[in-house]
Amino acid sequence: MRLDKYLKVSRIIKRRTVANEACDNERVSVNGRTARASYEVKEGDVIAIRFGERTLTVEVLSVKESAGKADAAAMYREV
Repeated sequence: MRLDKYLKVSRIIKRRTVANEACDNERVSVNGRTARASYEVKEGDVIAIRFGERTLTVEVLSVKESAGKADAAAMYREV
């Protein structure tokens, strides 16, 4: 699954366009490397997202095409 879609489905970022812009502005890195929106997310990847001064780091636990509100939080674990 694409990185921008994963961020939206897992509800880390609310909209896919916002996730895409974050990737374009080099605010998202996967496994220590800056990642583009088209990066294919796999289980075990560590995603770091910079929100101003704060950095959110999560580990991908599962990749699903769609997830309900309750299932979205189970797709990742904060590191």
